[in-house]
Amino acid sequence: MTTTSTTPSVLTVRPIDPAVHGALLVRDDAGRAPVRSVDATGGAPLRCCLTRARAGERIALVSYAPLRRWAAETGAEPGPYEELGPVFVHDGPCAGPAGPGWPEGFHSGRRVVRAYDRRGHILGGELVEPQTAEAVAARLLADPQVAVLHVRAVEFGCFMHEVRRG
Repeated sequence: MTTTSTTPSVLTVRPIDPAVHGALLVRDDAGRAPVRSVDATGGAPLRCCLTRARAGERIALVSYAPLRRWAAETGAEPGPYEELGPVFVHDGPCAGPAGPGWPEGFHSGRRVVRAYDRRGHILGGELVEPQTAEAVAARLLADPQVAVLHVRAVEFGCFMHEVRRG
Protein backbone atom coordinates (compact mmCIF):
# COMPACT_ATOMS: atom_id res chain seq x y z
CA MET A 1 0.00 0.00 0.00
CA THR A 2 1.37 3.42 -0.89
CA THR A 3 0.23 6.94 -0.35
CA THR A 4 0.63 9.50 -3.06
CA SER A 5 3.33 12.05 -2.33
CA THR A 6 1.48 15.07 -3.73
CA THR A 7 -1.68 14.68 -1.64
CA PRO A 8 -0.83 12.26 1.17
CA SER A 9 -4.08 12.70 3.08
CA VAL A 10 -6.20 12.11 -0.03
CA LEU A 11 -5.10 9.03 -2.00
CA THR A 12 -3.90 5.57 -1.10
CA VAL A 13 -2.77 3.54 -4.11
CA ARG A 14 -3.08 -0.18 -3.43
CA PRO A 15 -1.36 -2.99 -5.32
CA ILE A 16 -2.51 -6.56 -4.76
CA ASP A 17 -1.91 -7.28 -1.08
CA PRO A 18 1.11 -9.55 -0.44
CA ALA A 19 -1.00 -12.23 1.32
CA VAL A 20 -3.49 -12.22 -1.56
CA HIS A 21 -0.61 -12.37 -4.06
CA GLY A 22 0.71 -15.49 -2.31
CA ALA A 23 -2.74 -17.11 -2.33
CA LEU A 24 -3.23 -16.32 -6.04
CA LEU A 25 0.00 -18.18 -6.82
CA VAL A 26 -1.59 -21.32 -5.38
CA ARG A 27 -5.16 -20.93 -6.69
CA ASP A 28 -6.52 -17.81 -8.35
CA ASP A 29 -9.94 -16.20 -7.84
CA ALA A 30 -11.39 -18.41 -10.59
CA GLY A 31 -10.18 -21.51 -8.73
CA ARG A 32 -7.42 -22.28 -11.22
CA ALA A 33 -3.66 -22.68 -10.99
CA PRO A 34 -1.69 -19.67 -12.27
CA VAL A 35 -0.23 -19.64 -15.78
CA ARG A 36 3.51 -19.27 -15.21
CA SER A 37 5.94 -17.94 -17.78
CA VAL A 38 9.03 -15.84 -18.39
CA ASP A 39 8.47 -12.35 -19.76
CA ALA A 40 11.04 -12.65 -22.57
CA THR A 41 10.91 -9.00 -23.64
CA GLY A 42 9.76 -7.38 -20.38
CA GLY A 43 6.95 -4.91 -19.90
CA ALA A 44 4.15 -6.97 -18.33
CA PRO A 45 2.33 -4.76 -15.76
CA LEU A 46 2.81 -6.42 -12.37
CA ARG A 47 -0.07 -5.72 -9.97
CA CYS A 48 1.88 -6.90 -6.91
CA CYS A 49 4.41 -4.04 -7.07
CA LEU A 50 2.94 -1.67 -9.68
CA THR A 51 6.00 -1.89 -11.92
CA ARG A 52 6.74 -3.45 -15.28
CA ALA A 53 8.44 -6.84 -15.55
CA ARG A 54 12.06 -6.85 -16.65
CA ALA A 55 13.12 -8.99 -19.60
CA GLY A 56 13.64 -12.57 -18.45
CA GLU A 57 11.62 -12.14 -15.24
CA ARG A 58 9.33 -14.96 -14.08
CA ILE A 59 5.69 -13.89 -13.96
CA ALA A 60 2.30 -15.48 -13.44
CA LEU A 61 -1.03 -14.71 -15.06
CA VAL A 62 -3.92 -15.15 -12.63
CA SER A 63 -7.63 -14.39 -12.47
CA TYR A 64 -8.32 -11.71 -9.88
CA ALA A 65 -11.60 -10.34 -8.50
CA PRO A 66 -10.64 -6.98 -6.93
CA LEU A 67 -14.17 -5.92 -6.01
CA ARG A 68 -14.81 -9.32 -4.39
CA ARG A 69 -11.68 -8.85 -2.26
CA TRP A 70 -12.69 -5.29 -1.29
CA ALA A 71 -16.26 -6.44 -0.50
CA ALA A 72 -14.98 -9.21 1.79
CA GLU A 73 -13.00 -6.59 3.71
CA THR A 74 -15.78 -3.99 3.91
CA GLY A 75 -18.97 -6.07 3.99
CA ALA A 76 -20.18 -4.65 0.66
CA GLU A 77 -22.44 -6.65 -1.67
CA PRO A 78 -21.43 -5.77 -5.24
CA GLY A 79 -23.70 -8.38 -6.80
CA PRO A 80 -23.44 -8.31 -10.60
CA TYR A 81 -20.79 -5.55 -10.47
CA GLU A 82 -18.21 -8.04 -9.26
CA GLU A 83 -15.72 -8.74 -12.05
CA LEU A 84 -13.05 -11.36 -12.54
CA GLY A 85 -10.17 -10.70 -14.88
CA PRO A 86 -6.58 -11.48 -15.79
CA VAL A 87 -3.63 -9.79 -14.07
CA PHE A 88 0.13 -10.37 -14.08
CA VAL A 89 2.05 -10.75 -10.83
CA HIS A 90 5.54 -11.90 -9.93
CA ASP A 91 5.82 -15.69 -9.88
CA GLY A 92 7.07 -15.72 -6.32
CA PRO A 93 7.58 -13.29 -3.46
CA CYS A 94 7.44 -9.58 -4.23
CA ALA A 95 8.66 -6.68 -2.11
CA GLY A 96 5.78 -4.48 -3.29
CA PRO A 97 6.10 -0.94 -4.62
CA ALA A 98 9.52 0.70 -4.37
CA GLY A 99 8.12 3.77 -2.65
CA PRO A 100 5.08 5.85 -1.96
CA GLY A 101 3.19 7.68 -4.62
CA TRP A 102 1.30 7.20 -7.82
CA PRO A 103 3.10 4.37 -9.67
CA GLU A 104 5.49 6.21 -12.00
CA GLY A 105 6.09 4.46 -15.31
CA PHE A 106 3.40 1.86 -14.64
CA HIS A 107 0.67 3.46 -16.72
CA SER A 108 1.69 3.58 -20.36
CA GLY A 109 -1.65 4.23 -22.00
CA ARG A 110 -5.14 5.52 -21.49
CA ARG A 111 -6.95 4.27 -18.43
CA VAL A 112 -10.44 4.25 -17.01
CA VAL A 113 -10.82 5.36 -13.42
CA ARG A 114 -13.98 3.63 -12.21
CA ALA A 115 -15.82 4.76 -9.06
CA TYR A 116 -17.80 2.44 -6.76
CA ASP A 117 -20.11 3.26 -3.87
CA ARG A 118 -20.04 1.64 -0.42
CA ARG A 119 -22.19 -1.25 -1.72
CA GLY A 120 -19.71 -1.94 -4.51
CA HIS A 121 -22.00 -0.62 -7.25
CA ILE A 122 -20.53 1.40 -10.12
CA LEU A 123 -21.16 5.12 -9.89
CA GLY A 124 -19.36 5.99 -13.11
CA GLY A 125 -15.93 6.27 -14.62
CA GLU A 126 -13.67 8.57 -16.55
CA LEU A 127 -11.31 7.95 -19.42
CA VAL A 128 -7.91 9.45 -18.53
CA GLU A 129 -4.42 9.88 -19.89
CA PRO A 130 -1.54 8.70 -17.65
CA GLN A 131 -0.58 12.27 -16.71
CA THR A 132 -4.11 13.14 -15.49
CA ALA A 133 -5.10 9.89 -13.75
CA GLU A 134 -3.94 10.89 -10.26
CA ALA A 135 -5.77 14.24 -10.36
CA VAL A 136 -8.95 12.59 -11.63
CA ALA A 137 -8.73 9.98 -8.86
CA ALA A 138 -8.37 12.71 -6.22
CA ARG A 139 -11.36 14.60 -7.65
CA LEU A 140 -13.54 11.46 -7.77
CA LEU A 141 -12.65 10.54 -4.19
CA ALA A 142 -13.69 14.02 -3.06
CA ASP A 143 -17.28 12.86 -3.67
CA PRO A 144 -18.51 11.32 -0.37
CA GLN A 145 -20.59 8.75 -2.31
CA VAL A 146 -17.41 7.21 -3.74
CA ALA A 147 -15.95 4.46 -1.53
CA VAL A 148 -13.24 3.03 -3.78
CA LEU A 149 -11.76 3.49 -7.26
CA HIS A 150 -10.38 0.96 -9.71
CA VAL A 151 -7.92 1.99 -12.37
CA ARG A 152 -8.27 -0.21 -15.45
CA ALA A 153 -6.54 -0.55 -18.80
CA VAL A 154 -8.68 0.65 -21.69
CA GLU A 155 -7.55 -1.78 -24.37
CA PHE A 156 -8.07 -4.97 -22.36
CA GLY A 157 -10.21 -3.77 -19.43
CA CYS A 158 -7.76 -5.31 -16.95
CA PHE A 159 -7.59 -4.13 -13.36
CA MET A 160 -4.41 -2.12 -12.72
CA HIS A 161 -4.77 -1.04 -9.07
CA GLU A 162 -7.14 0.25 -6.44
CA VAL A 163 -7.29 3.78 -5.02
CA ARG A 164 -8.82 4.75 -1.68
CA ARG A 165 -8.91 7.80 0.53
CA GLY A 166 -5.78 8.38 2.65
